[in-house]
Amino acid sequence: MTANFDQALTGGPCRIRAADGTSRTLPTRRWSGADDCRADTAMTDRCDGPTIDLGCGPGRLVAALLRRGVPALGVDISPVAVALTRARGAPALHRDLFEPLPGSGRWSYALLADGNIGIGADPHRLLARTRELLAADGVAVVEFDRPGTGMVRQRLRVETEDAAGPWFSWSRVGVEQAARLADATGFRVRADVEVSGRHIVWMDRLPAAVFV
Repeated sequence: MTANFDQALTGGPCRIRAADGTSRTLPTRRWSGADDCRADTAMTDRCDGPTIDLGCGPGRLVAALLRRGVPALGVDISPVAVALTRARGAPALHRDLFEPLPGSGRWSYALLADGNIGIGADPHRLLARTRELLAADGVAVVEFDRPGTGMVRQRLRVETEDAAGPWFSWSRVGVEQAARLADATGFRVRADVEVSGRHIVWMDRLPAAVFV
C-alpha cells in the first residue's frame, strides 16, 4: 500500500476505500501533527520510560516524547514514514514490527495509535507481539475505534485524486472489545478515556505466571 499511502503520510488528501465500496477521508492533517493534539497528549503523557511507537507514521508521537526527555523509537514499514520521523529529529526503523526489534522485552510502553490495532488484520497476533516487546511491568497504549464497531476484518485500499493503491488487509476494532482482547493476549485493562472522539486504552502486561 506504500505508494498512495505515502501521500497520506505527507499530509496530502487521501481516502480509504473498503472492498464493499464504502470510503472515508483519512485524517492526514492529524497524522502530520497539524490538527487537534489533545488525544495525542493523552496517549503519551503517562509514558515516563522507554517507549516504542509501532506504526509510527510521520513520527509526531515519537518527537513529542523526545521533547519531554522520554527515550522513544518509531517503527514503520514505510520508508517515507521513517524519513519523516527522522526529519523531526526522532529515531525510527524501517522494519516490519513482527521482525526482530531492538530492546525486545525491555520497553516500558508500546503505542498503537491511529487505529494501528488493525495492522495485519489480526489484533490477537499484534497484541501478543506487543507483549513480547514490553518489559514485565510494561504498558500497551492502544487506540480503538468507536463503540459498537465490533471486530471487523476488511480489505482496503488508499485512494488519491488520480490513483488507487493495492488492496491490503486490516481490522477495525471497537473499544468495547478491549477487555476481551486484553484477556486473550496477556494484558489487563487499566484505564480508558475518550478524547476528541478518539478512544484510548491502557493495558498492563500480565506476568507469565498469571497469563497461561
